[in-house]
Amino acid sequence: MEIFQQYKVGESCLLVDINFSSNPELNAELSELQGLVHAANWQVKEVVSLNRKYPDPKYFCGRGKLDEISEKLKEGGIDLIVFNHSITPSQERNIETLLSCKVIDRTRLILEIFSQRAKTHEGKLQVELAQLNYAATRLVRGWTHLERQKGGIGVRGGPGETQLELDRRLLRQRISQIEKRLDKVRKQRGLSRASRKKNKVPTIAFVGYTNAGKSTLFNHISGADVLAKDQLFATLDPTLRQIHIPKLGQVVLSDTVGFIRNLPHDLVEAFCATLEEAIEADLLVHVVDYADSEYISYIEQVNSVLTQINAHEKPVLIVYNKIDRLESVHPDIHYHEDKPADVYLSAKEGIGIDYLFEAIARHFNQNWLKGVLTLEPQKAKVRAQLYALGVVEKEKIADDGNYQLAITIAKSDFDAISHMNKLELMANFSQH
Repeated sequence: MEIFQQYKVGESCLLVDINFSSNPELNAELSELQGLVHAANWQVKEVVSLNRKYPDPKYFCGRGKLDEISEKLKEGGIDLIVFNHSITPSQERNIETLLSCKVIDRTRLILEIFSQRAKTHEGKLQVELAQLNYAATRLVRGWTHLERQKGGIGVRGGPGETQLELDRRLLRQRISQIEKRLDKVRKQRGLSRASRKKNKVPTIAFVGYTNAGKSTLFNHISGADVLAKDQLFATLDPTLRQIHIPKLGQVVLSDTVGFIRNLPHDLVEAFCATLEEAIEADLLVHVVDYADSEYISYIEQVNSVLTQINAHEKPVLIVYNKIDRLESVHPDIHYHEDKPADVYLSAKEGIGIDYLFEAIARHFNQNWLKGVLTLEPQKAKVRAQLYALGVVEKEKIADDGNYQLAITIAKSDFDAISHMNKLELMANFSQH
């Protein structure tokens, strides 16, 4: 049963953007809608902007404005209208009937992009689940295959009811199947996270407004090949990598889908599994496009989504990215007493990454030891372990042949090395 229509790449469309004075929460940025359309590989032929106090209950933007839109459709040869809002199934059906044109809303556009981006098995399941939940509210629309069902003696209702009931039952069955599969995937992820926690491997999730440079930063420090483009929702599927961070050790990084303004609630629920790594992470790295004049607003939007997925109480380290686009802004790190540091860097140019590593290590290692550790030559294994952690700042060989290592190390790592080698290293450590 083909319920969710796929639109062609290169489809030309008309955008409708309405500013509602009575309810600003309904409004969304036109530039973001244009970015979403571009991400779907469609072409914008016309843009219609207007002001209203309230949405029209029947036609959303009003009958008079639809007459104007109808003229633009004929002039431009356009057969697709994209609303910068969520519209009801009845409003969508009324507009399509009046204009004889395909109509989609902002939620449907996002789903179209997700269907193009999903590559993994889990991502495809999440996309299909969101599509089916969306389509379930629109089964009342007058498709021709429903009209071919005939009523008569012994058949309740009128034309199309039998087929409509069949479609609804098939939808419910498919949704149930996908939810069971996703539940299995979540359990598998849960086992992986439990293993990491058992081995005390910190988990760090990259979050941020879409197109803030998360994937570029993630690729730079992890060696991954996640798609990084100047495009909304370039990354959809979560990617995990284990890396070594100096003065800390092994950590697991995860790159998540970018957030956008007014992310529809049903999409948040459907893609909760995609964001599950953020929910379960020990630390969130919030990547911000510092070169964007609206960056404060985008920070607020990300915080809003984190609240929706119950991740707002996680410690957050803010990374102000793209400083290479700004004059008089240099790589830097700002420490805070009660929360992780703020870091200023450029993921594209690879400058300031050391500050990010330092901030992450400092967050997870609140207790530090700084001083000189003296090791006998036969303790070369301990020396190698310290170098592997990246905690050795200087080294010299004393007159008696012993190693003298100037180190800055987390006390937890120092104690772990002592325990691993069954040594009392503190006796040979002069702290200062």
